Amino acid sequence: MVCNGGVPALEENPQDPLTEPLRKVLGGTTAKVMAEHLGLRTVGDLLHHYPRRYAERGELTRLADLPLDEHVTVVAQVADSRVLTFNHGRGKRLEVTLTDGSGRLQLVFFGKTVHHHHRELLPGRRGMFAGKVGVFNRKLQLSHPAYELLGADSGADAVDAFAGRLMPIYPACKQLESWKIAKAVTTVVESLRATGWAGVADPLPAALRAERGLPTLPEALEKVHRPRTKADVELARARLKWDEAFVLQVALARRRLAEGQLPAVARKPREGGLLDAFDARLPFTLTDGQRAVSREIFDDLATEHPMHRLLQGEVGSGKTLVALRAMLAVVDSGGQAAMLAPTEVLAQQHHRSITEMMGELAEGGMLGGAEQGTKVVLLTGSMGAAARRRALLDLATGEAGIVVGTHALIEDRVRFHDLGLVVVDEQHRFGVEQRDALRSKGEQPPHLLVMTATPIPRTVAMTVFGDLETSVLDQLPAGRSPIASHVVPAAEKPHFLARAWERVREEVSAGHQAYVVCPRIGDEEEPAGARRNGGGGGEDGGDGGGDGEGAGGDGERRPPLAVLDVAGQLADGPLQSLRVAALHGRMQPDAKDEVMRRFTAGELDVLVATTVIEVGVNVPNATVMVIMDADRFGVSQLHQLRGRVGRGSAPGLCLLVSEAPEGSPARARLGAVAATLDGFELSRIDLEQRREGDVLGQAQSGTRSSLRMLAVIDDEEVIVAARAAATEIVAADPELEGLPELRAALDALLDAEREEYLEKG
Repeated sequence: MVCNGGVPALEENPQDPLTEPLRKVLGGTTAKVMAEHLGLRTVGDLLHHYPRRYAERGELTRLADLPLDEHVTVVAQVADSRVLTFNHGRGKRLEVTLTDGSGRLQLVFFGKTVHHHHRELLPGRRGMFAGKVGVFNRKLQLSHPAYELLGADSGADAVDAFAGRLMPIYPACKQLESWKIAKAVTTVVESLRATGWAGVADPLPAALRAERGLPTLPEALEKVHRPRTKADVELARARLKWDEAFVLQVALARRRLAEGQLPAVARKPREGGLLDAFDARLPFTLTDGQRAVSREIFDDLATEHPMHRLLQGEVGSGKTLVALRAMLAVVDSGGQAAMLAPTEVLAQQHHRSITEMMGELAEGGMLGGAEQGTKVVLLTGSMGAAARRRALLDLATGEAGIVVGTHALIEDRVRFHDLGLVVVDEQHRFGVEQRDALRSKGEQPPHLLVMTATPIPRTVAMTVFGDLETSVLDQLPAGRSPIASHVVPAAEKPHFLARAWERVREEVSAGHQAYVVCPRIGDEEEPAGARRNGGGGGEDGGDGGGDGEGAGGDGERRPPLAVLDVAGQLADGPLQSLRVAALHGRMQPDAKDEVMRRFTAGELDVLVATTVIEVGVNVPNATVMVIMDADRFGVSQLHQLRGRVGRGSAPGLCLLVSEAPEGSPARARLGAVAATLDGFELSRIDLEQRREGDVLGQAQSGTRSSLRMLAVIDDEEVIVAARAAATEIVAADPELEGLPELRAALDALLDAEREEYLEKG
């Protein structure tokens, strides 16, 4: 059926028009591109693909704010254009400069189309330009962008496509520009309008909608995609934010209700037991924050329902000590505690520090061990067969009250006598299934404590949503030294990098030690995509970074710096005569442990490492850290890495080396890290930049976020109000039998994978 001058209409009174496949409305080619490159498959997917922003006719966007390496659409004006020749006149290149008064952006075209674009892109012309932002000769650039000119000369189609006063600019891709998405949305909206939006269910209860003064869902969708005024946009956004917050809060409220009915064994420390003995041997006094957080945890452990608590603490605030006291309380009650660490280096470090803090209390049942003591065992994948058998036996019999381990703890053969508490360190390094596998090893659900120094975006999001009870350690123990941080612009000022190596030599001469961190190991094949734009910076590499090369100006970047390369270059160059060693995740466990032991003992001056040292490594004599290609790492990683220095009496120094151009988002991110030591403030910056991730799914970044409109930092008031409303509704009607539209929205949000994820926690 066709209506409205050739616009195909949706089926009359469809059962659920938002689930209609896009191919039935838009045609196969456009629908295929949307599905493959934007993940949009249904009418609802497209209508919930909201504009990123709106441009007013005559308004110019701020070119100064363009993000490097992202596909963008800008509305701007041509300042000048010129055709240049190269290869002795055999090749031609068109360079066009766009301006908005705040910044400039260069467009570049090559080949046979140069003269065509030159005739169209005349000074003074305004248009929409789409492409991926790269860097060439230290200038932001779009290479061969798609564009649509605006104004009387740009043709009737362009004017009709943006008939409203506000032009929606959509998140787009190379294969489908923003203005083409806008035309597809117009087609869908007109089709639904022709049926009176029949069959579109509204998840917000009518009474709640009236109380908040919110429009209906069809009205909100029309206003967000085809606004006449800014007020239309604000009203639509307010409604759509409430949809996301409310439906998600209903899901979390139902989970909290179910969890509150689960049984768990109450774990209370006994007077004169292991915890009291441990506290008596501490050579220092607990901080007020440590005592307060411990009380919160002990109160949770004493209940007959599983604890589900997040312990957030600054790097070096004493989270491990707090977690150890909780584990000792559980052992006092006759149970066992397991600490899950993301790497063998960290597991070994935790085991070593726990046994050192406990002394003879960690030698229960052994000659010389304390009467109240227990065994503390280590379990990792690289342990010898005999040591592994002993550890497994100690766990199964209950002789070991505490076990510290890696993923090896999750294996089927691991059996506990009575698992009462699971402590997960740096929980963002583990998948939900891995955490759940460990929790399932208890006869009844064990209590759960997750720890992190700088919450990653998903953790912050879940915390703001109220899904986790939260304890905060924001007070550093006495004796921690300040850390100064500076950005080293290696490409612009190479003498700054030379000075960085001089500072390392000065610290070593003063009797201290240094870390140098690189994003990649270096003996692997060139990582996939290393010659393309991208970020990364992990144990096994990531995409490249740096300035663009080549006449094409396509923003190609060199591969990230590697440990094995940099270690050799430093030992033969600026750090010659110093004792330099490498450490990375693909070394044999014994070799890793030996390097770490030598560094801890002061037998090495400089440790060149990957992020294997990111968490838990404690060498008080290390005072300086140089992070190479710092823009390859996330905010949280940088803060964690920085926390490895300044752990003793001498002040720490962290140097963030980067070739990212001044004014780029990467440099701004590094500047933010250098400007503050407040991990919670950095987590907010991280969240604002990366979005929340999929708060109900497995993604850890913003690319699969189920939150399209809601931003947890800016919209906390909406979330709190939605949480209160959801809690009230779920308490009155847990199965939502009286609210079928809400139940349908919940079912759509919670597909099988997400439902399972939510239940696991």
